[in-house]
Amino acid sequence: MAAASTARLGSDHERAQISVLPPLATGILIALCTAKLLLHIFTSVRQYGYFRDELYYLDMARHLDWGYVDAAPLIAVYAKVALWMGGSLWALRILPALAGVALIALAMLIARELGGGRYAQFLAGFSILLCPAVLITDSLLTMNAFEPLFWMGCIWVVARILRTGDSRLWLWFGVLAGLGLENKHSTVSFGFAVTVALLLTDQRREFARPWIWIAGGIALALFLPNIIWQIQHHFPTIEDLANVRREGKNVVLGPLAFVKEQIIDMHPILLPLWLSGLVWFLRDRRWRVLGLTFAVFFVLMEVAHGKNYYVFPIYPMVFAGGAVVFEGWLANRAVWTRAAVVAIILLAAIPAIPLVTWMLPPERLLAYQNALHFKPSKAEVKHESLLPQPVADQFGWPEMASEVSGIYNSLPPDDRAQTGIWAGNYGEAGAINLFGPKLGLPTAYSRHQNHWYWGPPPQVYKNLVVIQWSLDDVRDNCASFQAFEHSERFGMGEENTPIYLCRGVSFDIQKIWSHSHHWN
Repeated sequence: MAAASTARLGSDHERAQISVLPPLATGILIALCTAKLLLHIFTSVRQYGYFRDELYYLDMARHLDWGYVDAAPLIAVYAKVALWMGGSLWALRILPALAGVALIALAMLIARELGGGRYAQFLAGFSILLCPAVLITDSLLTMNAFEPLFWMGCIWVVARILRTGDSRLWLWFGVLAGLGLENKHSTVSFGFAVTVALLLTDQRREFARPWIWIAGGIALALFLPNIIWQIQHHFPTIEDLANVRREGKNVVLGPLAFVKEQIIDMHPILLPLWLSGLVWFLRDRRWRVLGLTFAVFFVLMEVAHGKNYYVFPIYPMVFAGGAVVFEGWLANRAVWTRAAVVAIILLAAIPAIPLVTWMLPPERLLAYQNALHFKPSKAEVKHESLLPQPVADQFGWPEMASEVSGIYNSLPPDDRAQTGIWAGNYGEAGAINLFGPKLGLPTAYSRHQNHWYWGPPPQVYKNLVVIQWSLDDVRDNCASFQAFEHSERFGMGEENTPIYLCRGVSFDIQKIWSHSHHWN
């Protein structure tokens, strides 16, 4: 009995010690967030154009719904905000930049929750600022820029529960997880990892309390509109994912190659930081749930042959943990040792910044890659371009729309009224729908992804301007045709195909539409 009382008193004393958080390094937070925002403002819109997926998301914003074939609904809301701000490239790119700013603040808050002082908070935010994977993610408007915010918000809540023992905080976890599910469906995998981590530790006792179950109900309620949409549309997302696997679209990495790519993507200089954070989490009973969450998720993504970037959103927690570890190691050493760590990270990270932001024009980017003897790996099997895919997919869209306009507007008015535009993929359709109105073009239609739901066209066209049709397709479906060469040196190879004016279309587009969708 005495031993039990002593143990309880010790536990209460330990909890009391960590209940008082270190002061928030407000000045450092503001400085790092400002640096992050300025870095993206001066690099995101200067050299390149709209990313293929950004054009698609703008079309989603014009058709707001509770679900899409290949995305959860919040991405359309972000794009709608960009449209409200004018729909310019700047309007799109400022949103992920602000998400990156918020991620720095979250990483610092997590480090503080773990007991980190000013140096740990700084190191956590500093590593996020310079991490190549984070920089490239925050340079494009995609759901990937916002995903870490929901996940790290959940981790912040979990850390607070572990620190204070206040199980009522699970309600906030439910809210953030539910919103995360509406941002991207991969939050299901994150939630699975947290659940397994809880079951593998003493924190399994949380399942004997009501709050975590209520949190699950909140998350489900927030996710329910998308679930209903999936049911009503016969689960197109599952069909799309099955097509990806069946067609072998993505490059599949073995375990060692997967780990190697993660180290490169995070930057090798940051490996000691996040690895020490992971080891600390796993060794410390208080924080073991966090370490197991990371480990379970990492293994799950490797086993499922996930893309490299699927793991990116979970790294800020181990950066924060590593920052606390480094602060402890350096606490009793000379001040210059802490400055030296920062200087080493900075000097090693700076050369990578031009590779993962849009600060260099394509010729200089290629020359810079060659000078560093660095060639980014392919994520998709059919990726053909001089440039990495996130860069190549920003080329050629206004030019393509202009070429289509030249073909369409060269027709006599009577022919023009009976001519539609059929795009092979959502990027082409999105480009026509963004740039086309000022060029006198009608809405483009496509069978690709969610565009199929936005068709068929309102009339049966006699002629079509078709993008990314093969010559055989044109011969089989057109009474006559004209070919117009289209090529963009720095764009994706799949786009370097002729644009055709197809006269005398041999099929009724409205009749074939119901069974002609192309998902992936």
